[in-house]
Amino acid sequence: MTLFELVKQNICVPDAAEHYGLQVSRNGMCSCPFHEGRHPSMKLNERYFYCFGCGATGDVIDLVARLFGLNSYEAAQKLAQDFGIDPDKPPAAAALPKPERPLLKAYRQEEVRCLRVLCDYLHLLESWKVQYAPKTPEDALDDRFVEACQMLDYVEYLADLLIAAELEQRVKIVEMLNKNGLIAGLEERLNRLKKEDSAHEKQSAA
Repeated sequence: MTLFELVKQNICVPDAAEHYGLQVSRNGMCSCPFHEGRHPSMKLNERYFYCFGCGATGDVIDLVARLFGLNSYEAAQKLAQDFGIDPDKPPAAAALPKPERPLLKAYRQEEVRCLRVLCDYLHLLESWKVQYAPKTPEDALDDRFVEACQMLDYVEYLADLLIAAELEQRVKIVEMLNKNGLIAGLEERLNRLKKEDSAHEKQSAA
């Protein structure tokens, strides 16, 4: 077994994050150390991390490599040393982490997806509220400004719940978001808007 495999099997991302000074909530969220932000935006699962703000992602070795400016091998060595892992003495089977239950793993993936889509939509609404605000009382209200005013607080509320609520409530929110098609619809719409913006930028540059 390689050093990389030993480290990944025996050290989960939240444990490493806390060991190196990051404050991780019970819901696996923390403030991203790779960009400035007001709210916790990094989701830490057992085997990987993902920041909804800057897009930073990776496994436990990637996290430590970025934190300390190391290459992957140096980061793996640091983790092994700091957590007392001897590459020449593989750990007993009992010490290896148990595989996640399939249903729980699937839920966590869906929770991350829902939070990513909500955060992307929230950032879009915040931009629309400023960009398309009427300049004078006589200006007609832009549909995007109206949507931002109507949806901003609700979307922020849902995102906050997925970050800070208890597991039982988060499960219900994820089920609700998928049942009414909100997440699927938003994801499709956001992807379409990104393509339209990209096409517009290419036309402007031509």
